[in-house]
Amino acid sequence: MKSELIEKNYEIAKERYAALGVDTDKAIETLEQTPISLHCWQADDVVGFERNEAASGGIMTTGNFPGRARNIDEVRQDVDKVRSLVAGTLRLNLHETYGDFGGKFVDRDQCEPKHFQSWMEWAKERGMKLDFNSTSFSHPKSGTLSLANPDKGIRDFWIEHTKRCRRIADAMGKFQGDPCIMNIWVHDGSKDYTVEKYRYRQIFKESLDEIMSEKLPDMKTCLEAKLFGIGLEAYTVGSHDFVAGYCSKNNMMYTLDTGHYEPTENVSDAVSSLLLFVPELMLHVSRPMHWDSDHVTLFDDNTRNLFSELVRSGQLHRAHIGLDYFDASIDRIGAYVIGTRATQKALLQAFLEPLTKLREYEDSGRLFQRLALLEEEKTMPFGAVYDYFNYKNNVPVADEFIGDIEKYEQDITFKRE
Repeated sequence: MKSELIEKNYEIAKERYAALGVDTDKAIETLEQTPISLHCWQADDVVGFERNEAASGGIMTTGNFPGRARNIDEVRQDVDKVRSLVAGTLRLNLHETYGDFGGKFVDRDQCEPKHFQSWMEWAKERGMKLDFNSTSFSHPKSGTLSLANPDKGIRDFWIEHTKRCRRIADAMGKFQGDPCIMNIWVHDGSKDYTVEKYRYRQIFKESLDEIMSEKLPDMKTCLEAKLFGIGLEAYTVGSHDFVAGYCSKNNMMYTLDTGHYEPTENVSDAVSSLLLFVPELMLHVSRPMHWDSDHVTLFDDNTRNLFSELVRSGQLHRAHIGLDYFDASIDRIGAYVIGTRATQKALLQAFLEPLTKLREYEDSGRLFQRLALLEEEKTMPFGAVYDYFNYKNNVPVADEFIGDIEKYEQDITFKRE
């Protein structure tokens, strides 16, 4: 798109938003400063560098599009390509199985900060910060229960793993001078009806209590809830009610994964309630389709509503944003870019909402006027502002990134097979 047209369209949009009391320059600046954490596992279908095996244990990736990253260098290469196509502040979220193990097998209860030192240095060179995750799936000791396992030997293995992951995250936070957000999600559950719901949750709680007893100043731990996992459809130990209770009681960050709810649920409705009882939210932005299928995030109602609620409540500063999907049916770089841009669009639209006017209408009981303005804002020239945001930051505008990715396919990813 020609620069003159982008600038002209932006000036028109700027004037229209100003008439509603909205500063588009400030909205763009806020978007530029709002971090989004890219998920490394989109690049290689959640395989990692430990066993070179597809994900298993309540989780799987579908599709066989060519060009999957096969090693640490190719994952980094792909992340760099994404960074060249997306504006704004980007972080990188790693699972423990993505360590730099030097070609040697390092079991989960033996991982150390040294296995992620090269990641810390790589990220620092790019001005990126790191986030982290423990990894309880895809392991001979995973089974259907990890931290909730009645077998002390298996449970202790996963407790040790998670403790070490928190120390790795703390080392990352100290190195980058900014807290590393570490997520705990376990697949624990049952394929069919169980009579031991209370027992497994009691064990899980005790395991978490032991893990969280170590005070680490340079990281923040969050706990992720889930509706169910593949092969674990009947019962999930770490359900939404369990995690909400544990995080509330222990003043712990709650991970709200938009893919872990029924598609008919409004995940945004949980934001205002949770933030009254937990200190912060970690957002895993994904898209369910009939089940927890982790489709590529889109600029859809659920995504828009989520960020609108955070901005309307004035609590965006208490939320950390990360992407969490793994689609192997389309170009993986394309999936990254579509999902990241969709998240940015949802944020920008929230920043451009005429909140002062809307609140004035609501507080004075002028509900027709409130509804009318909510409807009219939907057709405001939001796209012109997003185009200018990308143009200003020297990344492709509108659909221009498609050609860049097609060239990357021909030059790089298609040659990996």
